[in-house]
Amino acid sequence: MADLKMNLPIKHWPEEERPRERLHQYGPGTLSDAQLIAILLGTGNAGRSAVSVAMDLLSRYRDIREMSTAGIPDICCVPGIGKAKAARVLAALELGRRVQAFPLKEGDLIRGSRDVFESCQPYLRDLKKEVFRVVLLNGKNRVIRTVTVSEGSLTACLVHPREVFAPAIRESSAAVLLIHNHPSGDPTPSREDIEMNRRLIQAGELIGIKVLDHLVIGDGRYLSFVDQGLMTGG
Repeated sequence: MADLKMNLPIKHWPEEERPRERLHQYGPGTLSDAQLIAILLGTGNAGRSAVSVAMDLLSRYRDIREMSTAGIPDICCVPGIGKAKAARVLAALELGRRVQAFPLKEGDLIRGSRDVFESCQPYLRDLKKEVFRVVLLNGKNRVIRTVTVSEGSLTACLVHPREVFAPAIRESSAAVLLIHNHPSGDPTPSREDIEMNRRLIQAGELIGIKVLDHLVIGDGRYLSFVDQGLMTGG
């Protein structure tokens, strides 16, 4: 009987079993992933309910987080999901990712590497390419703003000192924090990372802007060059 129900449009289900009605009555926390996605989809397709289509979509991925990294063409491979429905699903997943983040705002005090990690990791951990960001700080270690200075390939992110320090000079920054991600999920710095960090520290010393730390963001973990004793320009 349950399988037969899945083949019916949701409007033909008993009212107490419809995802939207259940959300109204009991709250979103009581719904399954498939039921929540079904609400986003709105409708299924011929012979299949929105919940059934949502279950097909979920079966393509290990979990919701992996699904959030998919593109619209991949999601549209599921029968019953077109570009408009795929856009709604990805928009909802992006909102969820932003809720997890604690973005660094102007005036925020940086007390240590953990503050930076908690702000950046929800955005950076699932990217398929390397992104290099610089947090500009005033003399009291408070955030001026965060700047993305480079986006690289899956294996490399080329960063030139002028790209890092030009915004810092414009904003009269006293110091900077360097952040980049490793799409592999392993935050262990490569030889190139260590050499790049050395060059940036040296450049900062020449122009009088201190590099306070360099964080490599992985999957749920990070490495701080300061914590690991790697902050040297020699």
